[in-house]
Amino acid sequence: MLAGGSAAVSTEPPPVQREFRAAWIATVANIDWPSKPGLSARRQQQELVALLDRAVATRLNAVILQIRPAADAFYVSALEPWSEYLSGTMGEAPDPPYDPLEFAIAAAHARGLELHVWFNPYRVRQAGASGPAAATHASAALPDVVRRYGKFLWFDPGEPVAADRFIDVVTDVVRRYDIDGVHLDDYFYPYPVAEDGKELPFPDDASHARAVAAGGLADRAAWRRDNVDRLVERLWREVKTLKPHVLVGISPFGIWRPDHPPGIKGLDQYLALNADPRKWLREGWLDYLAPQLYWRIDSTGQGYEKLLGWWADENVRNRGLWPGNYTSRVRRDGSVVPSPSVWEAEEILRQVAATQAQPVAGGNIHFSIKALAEDFDGVATKLAAGPYAESALVPAIRPPQGPLPPAPQIAGGTGSIQFEPPAGAAVWLWVVRTRHGEQWRTAILPGQSRRYEHVELGDEQAVSAVARDGRIGPAARLGIGAP
Repeated sequence: MLAGGSAAVSTEPPPVQREFRAAWIATVANIDWPSKPGLSARRQQQELVALLDRAVATRLNAVILQIRPAADAFYVSALEPWSEYLSGTMGEAPDPPYDPLEFAIAAAHARGLELHVWFNPYRVRQAGASGPAAATHASAALPDVVRRYGKFLWFDPGEPVAADRFIDVVTDVVRRYDIDGVHLDDYFYPYPVAEDGKELPFPDDASHARAVAAGGLADRAAWRRDNVDRLVERLWREVKTLKPHVLVGISPFGIWRPDHPPGIKGLDQYLALNADPRKWLREGWLDYLAPQLYWRIDSTGQGYEKLLGWWADENVRNRGLWPGNYTSRVRRDGSVVPSPSVWEAEEILRQVAATQAQPVAGGNIHFSIKALAEDFDGVATKLAAGPYAESALVPAIRPPQGPLPPAPQIAGGTGSIQFEPPAGAAVWLWVVRTRHGEQWRTAILPGQSRRYEHVELGDEQAVSAVARDGRIGPAARLGIGAP
């Protein structure tokens, strides 16, 4: 057991910064991970660990892992088949067998990262998918509720069986895995597809006719939006009933409707995708909204700051507002001339700074982690040296869970601080603050840690335990002259 110590100090440690800093890890079509299908389990694990290590080096505090890209699974599931993006063959487990989600959770938590799981509620099969569908895949097991639209297969959101399947899949994961959040992206009703210059109608005549006959909405667009609204509200209710601390987040298209705010141009997701994220935000059916603000600061029709301000005004329930950034649009190296579609790394730094300056916003999510892992135009390095120079905790928006962790027992040694939680105390993270003169620095470590290695200990040190809900316990302190 370590001996505790304290001494009179001249200054108080500063508050810890709160900011959601995350990146999406896309698995569909092997965008981010694994780098290609058919890798050995060991190689898959090595690649994922490398991505998580880059997230830590960039001072992120969360990752959002896609585990259901197309009615399939990146985890052990009795409901849906193994994803073809793992083995190359749908329904075939990794070799040797392991549970990628279980591994990802343990690896993320060991590094002090939250892990949110990302589901696609309606996409059944991607264009370009290869090989036959497994017998348990929705295209084979539930053909009556699956529709072909363009080159993709989709669940029909108007079919109750499709909604039930999605909720069953999500609640199964929430029950069995120690995840930190459930996340949806912008794929609700599919983006419009055109053939021969004409937009194809989504093939839901039959499901709409049955709904109308049963007393449902006759207006097709209103009925579609209601289908999505009810799914979102049901998702929120089911997750919070099972585990109130698991966050529910949605990342919709960044424009609600054109001219909201005035001068904004672009896709009308309210009509085109039958999605109404303003309603979900106003109703409080989520813990955080991450509108995909995938445009430059100086864009005339889709200005980043203008859109962020509009979403902030709509956030009447003070939910998390953590916009998505198109970090993968950054040029890979400095030899490529920036353009509207190819950005310099400084554009992302400006967007993060704009978010930090918006009082209602509280973080950013980067699409995708590949841009950080490969350090496009030095973007990860520049983030870590600039707006992410100081470590930050995830905003404390979870309900309290249990008692506040007490102060740890600490001791200072040559070049390190050692700390231990009191017996029986559960520690999610450690906050270590060190003072050199009048300057405090903050480090955030996983709860498993028992030592902070630091070349220069500084004049004072303060160590606090952080609960799983984000609350910070009292600090144990060491200072000049401490025993």
